[in-house]
Formats: sequence, C-alpha cells, structure tokens
Amino acid sequence: MSASADDPLPEAVALVEGAAAAGLPVRLLGGLGVRVLCPDFPPRLRAGQDMDLACAGKARRDVAAYLERSGCVADRMFNNLNGDRQMYFTAPSGRPVDVMVDRLVMCHTLDFRSSFRNSSLTLDPADLLLSKLQIFELNAKDAHDITHLFGEVLASDWGWWRTCTGNLDKLPGLVAENPQLVPPRPRFDPLAQAAQLLEVAKSVPKGMKWRLRANVGDRVRWYELPEEVAH
Repeated sequence: MSASADDPLPEAVALVEGAAAAGLPVRLLGGLGVRVLCPDFPPRLRAGQDMDLACAGKARRDVAAYLERSGCVADRMFNNLNGDRQMYFTAPSGRPVDVMVDRLVMCHTLDFRSSFRNSSLTLDPADLLLSKLQIFELNAKDAHDITHLFGEVLASDWGWWRTCTGNLDKLPGLVAENPQLVPPRPRFDPLAQAAQLLEVAKSVPKGMKWRLRANVGDRVRWYELPEEVAH
C-alpha cells in the first residue's frame, strides 16, 4: 500500500475496517475497490482525490453517525436532501467522501445490495466490473480499471448488455492507443479475457424482454448521462 500523502487508499481502508468492526455494511467502490482486489494496480494519485464508499440503506443513519465519530464532517444539507441514495462527507484528511446508498445510479442503475453478503472490504468483483462497464462515455481511466478487473458479469437486460458489449468492443482500440493501461506482466491477457467475456455476453440465451428491446436497438437511447451533483 502506497505511503504517498496523495494516496487515499490507507484512509479509505481504515474507514471501512472500522465500519466492519462496528458491524456496519460499508464497502469500497470505484478505483479504490479495484486496487484492493488487484494489488498490482498502478494507482492514479492526485491531490484531493475522493474516496467512494457504498453502504446499505437500512444502516445509512448508523453509517453516517460512524463516519462523524471517525472525524468526517457531513454536508448536512446535501445529506438531508439526498441521503436515501447518496451521502457526502469530508474526511479528516480533507478528502471528499462519497457514500452511495444501495445503488449506483449513472448511465444505468446498479443495485449492489447483494454485495453486503460478503465479508470483503469491497463490493463483489462483478459489481465493481459492472460499475465500470456501464459507463457509456468510457474513458482511459475506466478502461484501465476494467483491464484489471475481469471476472464474471451478467447481461440481464438489453441496455446493460448494449453498453457493456460496446465498451468491450472499444477496449482493444483504447489499449492500442495507450499500452500503459494494461498491467505489467499480467497473469492473464486482459484483451483475451475481454474477447471471451464479449463472446459470452453475445451468445448467452436472451429473454423475451431483452429481445423486444433489442428490436428497437439504438434508435432509442438506452442509457443516461450522469450529471454532477453539487455538494
């Protein structure tokens, strides 16, 4: 674990471990979660980098109280208005802390409540992967996360399937333009894994709802472009 003053991971891990000790359902989300699952992940460090956490809605008030006891300062107005889906704090270090509640709502809605059945510091690998694959306007940062995190993934509806397979199609081009996206000496070839995952997503049997939406195809937008929420 990096000792850089700009590295938010040690502080984020300490908060999640403290929550676990208190019996509270809190997990790492985003790039920090990927780093925990992939220890060779080259961190993208920058001053003031935020920490993304996930918590269960049924415990959100207890989680908020725990974070405040841990020295985090709550944005009370924001949390009072949005606390059923997202909470915002400032950590003792001054870093922003975003806490997503039950779901991550971006281009698609990812319900991650099943991840709280595990005892990990992070959301399940599949949920972390889906949190990256669901981004319609995929950038190099998210492609970097994806290449470190291939695992199992579901394609239960056409919208999710369309965005995820579209992003898997984009990966070879992004990696060709930015070879440093792929971890050095990977245990597995991430592009080969992407191709396999793409083949599975395309060949898996689809339900009637999926097929009906597929008939409409790209003529109707299937994703949302998330807006930044002012804190």
